Amino acid sequence: MARSLCAGAWLRKPYYLQARFSYMRMKYLFFSWLAVFIGSWIIYGQYSTYTELCRGQDCKKIICDKYKTGVIDGPACSSLCAKETLYFGKCLSTKPNNQAKLGDQGNLSELVNLILSVADGNKDGRVSLPEAKSAWALLQLNEFLLMVILQDKEHTPKLMGFCGDLYMMERVDYTSLYGISLPWVIELFIPSGFRRTMDQLFTPSWPRKAKIAIGLLEFVEDVFHGPYGNFLMCDTSAKNLGYNGKYDLKMVDMRKIVPEMNLKELIKDRHCETDLDCVYGADCRTSCDQSRRKCTSEVIQPNLAKACSLLKDYLLRGAPSEIREELEKQLQSCIALTVTANQMEMEHSLILNNLKTLLWKKISHTNDS
Repeated sequence: MARSLCAGAWLRKPYYLQARFSYMRMKYLFFSWLAVFIGSWIIYGQYSTYTELCRGQDCKKIICDKYKTGVIDGPACSSLCAKETLYFGKCLSTKPNNQAKLGDQGNLSELVNLILSVADGNKDGRVSLPEAKSAWALLQLNEFLLMVILQDKEHTPKLMGFCGDLYMMERVDYTSLYGISLPWVIELFIPSGFRRTMDQLFTPSWPRKAKIAIGLLEFVEDVFHGPYGNFLMCDTSAKNLGYNGKYDLKMVDMRKIVPEMNLKELIKDRHCETDLDCVYGADCRTSCDQSRRKCTSEVIQPNLAKACSLLKDYLLRGAPSEIREELEKQLQSCIALTVTANQMEMEHSLILNNLKTLLWKKISHTNDS
């Protein structure tokens, strides 16, 4: 009898294990299928958007048809449409509607003369109607306007030519501040916290990081109350910055750098419940006037404070011990800078110059400077 009970127990145990295994296998297969399905759907959505908005040949056909019929003109039209020595490569953006109107600027007459000189693509001393149409279309784009205004500045990519509303700019070999770029498919599945850790690991040596940081500070100086007005950096994420083989900073994407007057027109009187409703781009924030439920027009943080927020972890990691404490102190003062502070412009200049001086003193004697 005892033997029979043992036998029964022995027979029932494998059955229980087999049933449990089957359940676990089904559960695993279901969640695996679900993960594959969701991932495939995300990839398909991204790919369909990419292919829809990055049709290089369609874009070329439209532009060249207009050029051949005399509707538009520009210094790059011949290379693109006649000689075919200019071709489309990698699509860098799938975001449409990157336009803004030209607002009131300082020295407007000088700016107009500068634009006219660029619009005269064949340099015959006059701007034809096709050239004027091309220039007007391009002036609706923040990035083109900035490249024209800052064409002699070191950290702005050079404008290589244009045709209609298509423009060509200098290629920047390194398109990431941190020196690592992953395919967008992989980026979708990397947690943001792990991505930040990866970014910090894949950076140049500290002297080279300091040189890149100085470049960003100099660019902030270029767009802060320059001869053609003040420009606001509304997306200071690392993906918009790059550097060349000499570790000179180059702006990769300037479409979210907008004239201050334009931003005020865009955001003022926008309905709001909290300050979170008063944001343009990622970084240009104003406050919500609770009495009127309308956004105010004054941006809270200047460009320098946003640049220092980006540079803080970047510069402090691996910083030489003899300047680390002073560097951290200066960066904190920089981040705390606000537009409403008393004597803001004086503080802005003082903090910016102190940071540049501290960094240059440390790297001026190295080969990386």
